[in-house]
This record gives sequence, C-alpha cells and structure tokens, in this order.
Amino acid sequence: MGKEQNVVEFYVLCNKLKHIIRSGWKAWNVKADRLESIAEHIFGVQMLAIAMWSEYKYDIDLKKVLFMLAMHETEEILIGDLTIFDVDNETKKRMGHEAVAKVLSNLANKEFLQNIIIEFDERKTPEAIFAYQCDKLECDLQCKLYDEQGCVDLKSQKDNKYLKNENVQKLIYDNDSWSKAWLKFGQHLYKYDENFLKISNYIMDKNINK
Repeated sequence: MGKEQNVVEFYVLCNKLKHIIRSGWKAWNVKADRLESIAEHIFGVQMLAIAMWSEYKYDIDLKKVLFMLAMHETEEILIGDLTIFDVDNETKKRMGHEAVAKVLSNLANKEFLQNIIIEFDERKTPEAIFAYQCDKLECDLQCKLYDEQGCVDLKSQKDNKYLKNENVQKLIYDNDSWSKAWLKFGQHLYKYDENFLKISNYIMDKNINK
C-alpha cells in the first residue's frame, strides 16, 4: 500500500467523526438545530487546551498535548461514543486500544501515535493529566452552552439512562439547573486541579453565551 493511499484512507476514516454525534447530548434529549459531533469536540478541546496553557502557564509540552487531543477519540470511529454509564473503564480502554490499532494500522508512525493514546489513557504524565482535564472541562462548557440556550427540559427525560444513577438524581434534585448539576458531577468525578476548578466554578452561575 502506497503512502498516498495510507494518507487518504486514514483521512476518510477520521472524517467519519464529523458525523458521529456525542452520545451524552442524545441521552439527555438535547434539542438543538444540530448537536455537537465528535470532530467538533476534538476541535473544541484543542482550543481549550491552548487557552488554558496560555493563561495558566502550565509547564508542559503543548505539542504532545495537542497530539493526544487530536488522537484521543479515534477509537470512536469503530466503537462509537461509549460513556461511563455504558461500560466500565477497563473494558472501554481495552476496546479503545484495539480499535485504535486498526485505525492506525497502515500508518508508518502508528507506534508513536498508539503510545500517545496509551499515555493519555494512563494519566501519569503532566501532559496526559492536563489533556484529560481539558477533555472533561470542554464537555462541561458545552453542557453550559446548551443549558443557556434552553436545549434541555428536565421534565422530558423519559428514556434517559443517566437518570438511573443515584448520584445524578441527587445532583439534579439539589441544584436549580441541568448544567449546574453536570458541573458539580464533573468536579466530584474528575478531580480538577486548581485552575480547571476555577473555570468550572466561574461558569457555574454566569451566562457565558454572550
């Protein structure tokens, strides 16, 4: 297989992410003209990483972070957008690594790219920890935007599998908005560092869609 074919086939595979909608928004019955795709999430999280690196002066290799964030959802080309409510972490990691190996199989630098994804998943290096927090905070920000646009009706969630979770039920009951409950859930689950927590708290009661 020639280099030209390798490039085009990889591009065509990744192009599918433009058409895969983030599963969380479907599960919450978000009503918008169009819902965020995986590819749009990848763009958003990279822009967020650049902004966080710029403003909080993280001592990290930003190029490596952007590689991680460019590649971290490639598994979803084959396995879809699975969440913590669909499958346990270890199973998802195994499925993801197997899918990534297939997606990258014809690229000359596949080993480097696979290692980047493994580093991201292990969350042991400063770059992986930073990238992971960006990935989660981007989702929080998009939730806040949808909420401000009135895209979610908490009374119309008949088939919402997330509402079966007791922690989610309590957060919805204790808070006055969908996004506030989502943000509180993220703060508890993802253990943001001081700077990411500042952003999460900053958007809690502010209108950011100006």
